[in-house]
Amino acid sequence: PRGKLAMLLWAPRALLTLLLPTLLAQGEARRRGAQQGRNTTKPTLLRLSDHLLANYKKGVRPVWDWRKPTTVAIDVIVYAILSVDEKNQVLTTYIWYRQHWTDEFLQWNPKDFDNISKLSIPTDSIWVPDILINEFVDVGKSPNIPYVYVRHHGEVQNYKPLQVVTACSLDIYNFPFDVQNCSLTFTSWLHTIQDINISLWRSPEKVKSDKSVFMNQGEWELLGVLTQFQEFSIDGSIYYAEMKFYVVIRRRPLFYVVSLLLPSIFLMVMDIMGFYLPPDSGERVSFKITLLLGYSVFLIIVSDTLPATAIGTPLIGIYFVVCMALLVISLAETIFIVRLVHKQDLQQPLPAWLRRLVLERIAWLLCLGEQTTSRRAPTTCQASKADDCSATENHCGHLGGSLDLEKNPRGKCSPAPPPQEASLAVTGLLQELSSIRRFLEKRDEIREVARDWLQVGSVLDKLLFRIYLLVVLAYSVTLVMLWSIWQYS
Repeated sequence: PRGKLAMLLWAPRALLTLLLPTLLAQGEARRRGAQQGRNTTKPTLLRLSDHLLANYKKGVRPVWDWRKPTTVAIDVIVYAILSVDEKNQVLTTYIWYRQHWTDEFLQWNPKDFDNISKLSIPTDSIWVPDILINEFVDVGKSPNIPYVYVRHHGEVQNYKPLQVVTACSLDIYNFPFDVQNCSLTFTSWLHTIQDINISLWRSPEKVKSDKSVFMNQGEWELLGVLTQFQEFSIDGSIYYAEMKFYVVIRRRPLFYVVSLLLPSIFLMVMDIMGFYLPPDSGERVSFKITLLLGYSVFLIIVSDTLPATAIGTPLIGIYFVVCMALLVISLAETIFIVRLVHKQDLQQPLPAWLRRLVLERIAWLLCLGEQTTSRRAPTTCQASKADDCSATENHCGHLGGSLDLEKNPRGKCSPAPPPQEASLAVTGLLQELSSIRRFLEKRDEIREVARDWLQVGSVLDKLLFRIYLLVVLAYSVTLVMLWSIWQYS
């Protein structure tokens, strides 16, 4: 009985052993068929995205070995210079920023996914380095780019345009021929160089000479973009990697030359031409006062155009102030000359030392020749009195003769003596003629004195004009040389 029972138990076991591999093979085949059926209804891009992001943790730096730093290669292309605020020391630029790094958790075999070697995925779904610009002072109006490209070997490419509002130390002393050098420092705000290192995407020569997309029609001209890598440390123990991009720009000065310099130059030329007006003419004073008033109005108009900072004044502002001072000096010189040659009755005769100094030495120095002046002796009162006395004596002689004739007995043929009234009339007439003669001589004397002072004023006016002209020319040549050096340096 036991043998029969064992045979009965062995038969099902043998049958199960023979049928089990077949059943397992059929189940595996049905499972694979079902999975293949499901996969054929799902797009390859979606399968690849699910494959990459299924267990991805974006809060962890994507490296298998934590000792290995993540190297981020960056690149900057300047698109436009939007504004330069000299007062607030702020530069606004629009750049194309590119960066790429290797994410070791985003790798796949292209053969398993229809030979897909590049995939765009949302930026918010993966780890992104915290690289910022140190000089940021305001958030620009930059468009949001929500995607990045990922290649099959793990390289992540992040391209985005940025409107950068950065602080910059602007030097406006050479305005409007100034060249500005502003830096954009890219660095990780938190990670040290052991975690995130920064490198340059392209060679420094290509970055420097790349002006392919720059908008070159504005006020500023891009000269180049210089690069520099350095390790930065705050306390000497923790180092950060940073990449500096120096944006070198130059202002186009044509607008400011036409609107600021040329009007000022025209006014200064008219001031110089005003010296050719006669020094004894009152029109020169009014002409120069009008020029000074016009220049003051001009400075009020252009005051908003000039850049202003709390640490310095541009050279063109000093130029305007000096021009205003030259106009004031010119007006003062004109007032002095007009006062010197002004005709007046109480004007003293020209001193001998002043005649020798001005009309001889200064005139010879200016190649004017010796100025001749009338040196007639002034008519004295004694001469006048002598003339009056001689005239009176003659008259008295006639009167005496008439009196003697009256004492003698008259002859028949002797003439009759003149009447008393006629003698008094002749005496008054002689006195009037003597007064008129003295007045004319006094007037001639005053005219001679005024003429001497006019010659002195003319010589001094020519001397001061030449000194003024030399100062203006030296000042103008100095400014032109300085601005030429700065513009072409």
